[in-house]
Amino acid sequence: MKINTMKFGICLLSTIPVRNEPSDLSEMKTQLIFGDLFIVQHSKQNYLNIRIVYDNYEGWVDEKQIFYLEEDEFNRLNNAQCRYSKDLVEIIQDEQGNIIPVLFSSSMRLLENDQFSVGDKTFNYTGQLSNPTNKIQVSSIIEDAMILLSAPYLWGGKSPFGIDCSGFIQTVFKANGVKLLRDSCQQASQGESVGLMDEALPGDLVFFDNDEGVITHVGLMIEKDKVIHASGKVRIDSIDHHGIYNSELKKYTHNLRLIKRIL
Repeated sequence: MKINTMKFGICLLSTIPVRNEPSDLSEMKTQLIFGDLFIVQHSKQNYLNIRIVYDNYEGWVDEKQIFYLEEDEFNRLNNAQCRYSKDLVEIIQDEQGNIIPVLFSSSMRLLENDQFSVGDKTFNYTGQLSNPTNKIQVSSIIEDAMILLSAPYLWGGKSPFGIDCSGFIQTVFKANGVKLLRDSCQQASQGESVGLMDEALPGDLVFFDNDEGVITHVGLMIEKDKVIHASGKVRIDSIDHHGIYNSELKKYTHNLRLIKRIL
């Protein structure tokens, strides 16, 4: 009989870095946010190679930072309807009174009377949460994007304290119940193409390429000629059929390649 040796886990910290290699010195390629589920694929010393359930992204995490789940508990949580924190920063309290800060788009499952459980742990949370029964509104996505305005740019980041361009887009849509892939080149494969800049609407995604023609940047249309994106920080710039124009630098900074409508 084949024995199932697969391991499962969840992020119960504010954020956990997911690295390219099993080393503290390796670059961070993405982050786990509180409530993110993952599958452990293999290990090396004190590092685990994981696959994040939400977007199938893979990388290495420090075993000391994660919380293991039994398979039944993993399935219970994975099959449950998920709600997401809509506060920039809030707190969760466990049964011992320990406080954990949680960030925008953190995942909460099976919340009843301001409580939810993960394994043998029980948590209290009274912050704002998304309502999965509400119809997805472009206005809500834009409003949430504006919450993150001026968040500093951080390669691999997905939090208000450091976020990259595709992490910004994924996080904002996640908080509104829309699942996007992690990288800008992956996100460009989703949705329906919009042919002309004049046809772009608020809520559309705009993608930009480098000199080699590779998509490396993404932003969110918020007005006919305005885009919000993470470049140095989450900022609002002008956009036309050429690309993003930075009025502070007085030049175009990103070359428009593609427009996609997700909703």
